[in-house]
Amino acid sequence: MVRFEDSVKDLGRTKKFQKGEVLFSAQEKASGFYYLESGEIRIFKMDENGREIEVVRLEPGDFLGEAIVFVSSRFPFFAQAVRDSQVLFFDKNDILQRMDRDPLIAKFFVRLLAEKCVVLSQKIESLGLQTVRQRLVHYLLSNCSGEQQCVVELTIKKAELAKILGTISETLSRNLKQMQKEGIIEVRGNRIRVLDCCRMRSEVSA
Repeated sequence: MVRFEDSVKDLGRTKKFQKGEVLFSAQEKASGFYYLESGEIRIFKMDENGREIEVVRLEPGDFLGEAIVFVSSRFPFFAQAVRDSQVLFFDKNDILQRMDRDPLIAKFFVRLLAEKCVVLSQKIESLGLQTVRQRLVHYLLSNCSGEQQCVVELTIKKAELAKILGTISETLSRNLKQMQKEGIIEVRGNRIRVLDCCRMRSEVSA
């Protein structure tokens, strides 16, 4: 991760958003970008039927919208606080002016945008080459203790998990039921007990 220089951080203005509050909507003018200090932000789009399609969830330390303000005048997606969150807001014009005067500021954003390109490429590859089941397995393993059996407590609703995995609730439910039928997991409400970590790992390492 690119180190957040104090010289850049000082240019931001603190803003707070309550759980459920929208930072900005799709097609809203992109007057600046954000850095998440605390809380959680979800990024999503809406299809032609009004169904939400989650793109990513941001955690403290993540930037939001920094690429858009350099190449577009409007945000192409929605941003909403999943829980109470605090951000630093950076005005687009202020940053562009500082970049003209300070090459170190410009260098910081070049590195930041380059890193974002790499992360985005990896995400596209994951969504394009992996099945929903494989993405689900990755999610469970990343939240598993690594023992032969472990319990994953879902802190979000299954509908939200489906969005994170790039699918719909019905498809997620079918995969959970199939894995339970195969004896790999046991599902009880929001608690998923992983019965065979080794077998799950074999599915994503093959």
